Amino acid sequence: MKYVILLGDGMADEPIEELGGKTPLQAANTPNMDQLARRGISGLAETVPLAFHPGSDVANLSVFGYDPASCYSGRSPLEASSMGVELGPDDVAFRLNLVTLGRANNDLYMQEFSAGHITTEEARELINCLQEELGDEEFQFYPGVSYRHLMVWRGGHDNFNVAPPHDLTGQSIRDHVLRSAEALPLMQITNAAQMLFKNHPVNLKREKEGKPPANSVWLWGQGRRPKMPTLQEKFGLTGAVISAVDLIKGIGVYAGLDIINVPGATGYLDTNYLGKGEAALAALKTRDFVYLHVEAPDEAGHSGSLADKIEALERFDRDVVGTVMRGIGALGDYRVLLIPDHPTPVAKMTHTRDPVPFALVSSGPEFAPRAEVLEYSEAAAKATGLVIDPGHRMMEILISGRLP
Repeated sequence: MKYVILLGDGMADEPIEELGGKTPLQAANTPNMDQLARRGISGLAETVPLAFHPGSDVANLSVFGYDPASCYSGRSPLEASSMGVELGPDDVAFRLNLVTLGRANNDLYMQEFSAGHITTEEARELINCLQEELGDEEFQFYPGVSYRHLMVWRGGHDNFNVAPPHDLTGQSIRDHVLRSAEALPLMQITNAAQMLFKNHPVNLKREKEGKPPANSVWLWGQGRRPKMPTLQEKFGLTGAVISAVDLIKGIGVYAGLDIINVPGATGYLDTNYLGKGEAALAALKTRDFVYLHVEAPDEAGHSGSLADKIEALERFDRDVVGTVMRGIGALGDYRVLLIPDHPTPVAKMTHTRDPVPFALVSSGPEFAPRAEVLEYSEAAAKATGLVIDPGHRMMEILISGRLP
């Protein structure tokens, strides 16, 4: 039996007036996802427990089959594992975003949470600068992809509540600046980074080209090393993760899965959708399970671009879902779960905690339709009346072939 999770990050949304009251999933041309919904079982899944912020870390842990209440310790330790950075029991990992802060009315606001989706090559120069100038035995800086990077505070503190920068777009950061004595080293690093970046050649070049400069860092998502059983221990599975995002790959590392890096996978709208679909089929020839993650719909939601979100959905449908479903039958019996991790509504430009639509299909009879469903959408899933709560049971359902 082959098991596949096809996850479009942030695919779910809300009705939009510009679309005549439809959501992007309803408006986009998604024949392959619609076919899955018609063939199998649809419903809603509660992927974010009430006690948690609706982040991709918590939501994807749920979809992987982990109860966040028992294993979640923060986003950045998961990203650190993907980057091969070892954390000691007293170490704290922080996500380090390169951001663009703007000034208006004697105040600073979050202009670009991604520094204009700075390239990985440009970002690496800036992070290397931080390591050279600020790195020591206590603080280390590690380059990641585009605007997403890592800082480790050896023997540091983690009792901070910092908003994700993508939740602050267009807003003042005044009330989100850490001011406690324990946070003083973090503020010193932020201030030093702003000074180092001000006249850095990367930013001077970006400004000359009319691009937003990466003029600050934003430290958030902190945590210590989690304790998680592997999927081999939980379900007896071997498998692989396909994603361009360190967070997802990091969960895969802790889950004991192989990490497959697809050339041209960017974590953005221009990612290699087709390459990911083809890589999933290749991986399934020698493995039981593949978790295929595409970040593009989430990025479109955060940027508030309806056109980009619809394009991301259509390319995910055609090149990922279509490619996998056309080829998986040749590999034997299979079960497939199609799902987002959380909604990222274009109008709100951030995550919400609403339940997400799923579709379960199988080459056998176990996920035969219980109700007529014509499309893969939030409304169609809700109309079935089926809700899986807690959402981390979705993985168990996929593996067992049985609904609760």
